[in-house]
Amino acid sequence: MQKALTIAGSDSGGGAGIQADLKTFTAFGVYGMSVITALTAQNTLGVQGIFEVSTEFIEEQIRSIMADMGTDAVKTGMLANEAIVSTVAKSIKKYDMRNLVVDPVMIAKGGDSLLSDCARITIMNELIPLATIVTPNRFEAEVMLDMKITSIDSMKHAARKLKELGPQWVILKGGHIDESSDMAIDVVFNGEEYFLLEAERFNTKNTHGTGCTFSSAIAAGLAKKYEPIEAIQRAKVFITRAIKENFELGKGHGPTNHFVGTTTEW
Repeated sequence: MQKALTIAGSDSGGGAGIQADLKTFTAFGVYGMSVITALTAQNTLGVQGIFEVSTEFIEEQIRSIMADMGTDAVKTGMLANEAIVSTVAKSIKKYDMRNLVVDPVMIAKGGDSLLSDCARITIMNELIPLATIVTPNRFEAEVMLDMKITSIDSMKHAARKLKELGPQWVILKGGHIDESSDMAIDVVFNGEEYFLLEAERFNTKNTHGTGCTFSSAIAAGLAKKYEPIEAIQRAKVFITRAIKENFELGKGHGPTNHFVGTTTEW
């Protein structure tokens, strides 16, 4: 049985965070484990509260898993603050964790900052260099690189600059970078070759947790020993279907549909 570990925050509403990650791991037939970095009081309308877990207890969670079960892949999500980022990076090196997918949760889709400047710098300096694959959205890449990203060409340029931070692969999620297009386009770069991932873009408000779901789908693929590009491509198909077949839940921005994974062999 392949295993995957998510190190991220908890979403009490179930649409994002470790809940989305564990659902995705299950959809891919991978045994999921979790290290919780923060608790949130959250629903489809927004986040009502955050409680950050101590670095000591985060270390204890990681130690418990690695001393017994180990893992075939790791995905990081919301890390809350600079100390947590540093603690997670040190633990990844200490236990020589492989197949690391870093979802640098810094900037929300709407452009709102989710981390302090110090924490963002720590992610760039300590965590991203350890990554097999890093998956920033356009807004996060703009902040990290201090540049505007407005086209496919600028996405490619940004992906090359992100690669210089040390990850093996970069996925720059473009989303609706071209408002006139009905396609969602991501740029993938491995240091030598660019790949464009194109999929139909759907006009829906129910996209909560898409970043978490996409990155955890990639981690699940790596756990199953897929080559990085195959893991990325399968994850793109999965998240596209999960968005397309979304369902109404709550009064705000509902989640994607993780159940699509139960009808397909991933």
